[in-house]
Amino acid sequence: MKEIVMATNNADKVKEMQSLFADLDIEVKALKDVFEEPIEVEETGTTFAENAKLKAETISRLLDQVVIADDSGLEIDALNKEPGVHSARFLGHDTSYDMKNSYLIELLRGQTNRAARYVCAIAMAIPGQETIICQDTMEGEIALKPEGKNGFGYDPIFFFPPANKTAAMMDLAEKNQYSHRAKATRQLLAKVKDLMKDA
Repeated sequence: MKEIVMATNNADKVKEMQSLFADLDIEVKALKDVFEEPIEVEETGTTFAENAKLKAETISRLLDQVVIADDSGLEIDALNKEPGVHSARFLGHDTSYDMKNSYLIELLRGQTNRAARYVCAIAMAIPGQETIICQDTMEGEIALKPEGKNGFGYDPIFFFPPANKTAAMMDLAEKNQYSHRAKATRQLLAKVKDLMKDA
């Protein structure tokens, strides 16, 4: 298993995943690397795990090879865990994350409960086998203002108290110590290593 396709066109997600799979000598490819035409799987699930599984299995069937997919998002306690599974589509696909972040900060103005978490479910679809799903979180809070230039999405407003900085203030190596995606991927890698041993 030297090549895995990640069911995303998000270059930042692929870069994070490549750094996590590097030790296994596995190359992670994006959808645009294997399909000539853009391909999008509609996320109709009601949970992160359902959406990740749906994306991984759909692309795996098309390619007949191992595919990983993640679904991740931001849950804010004071907003009834929104934007949640709608994080990417929150306020519309064409709305910039700068605008989404500003809007969320405005919604939480004066709010003392700023608890939030990133959630990531990652699924690995293997032809002829049961799909593996792992999920993890990164617990934090919504910052009072955006800070940092690294990362993507909601990272500038996601403050992580143990590091005393936002996710956007972390470089990739530091983010991979704590992030929801990195933790879920490490769970997945442990299961993959077990599978490879048994194979």
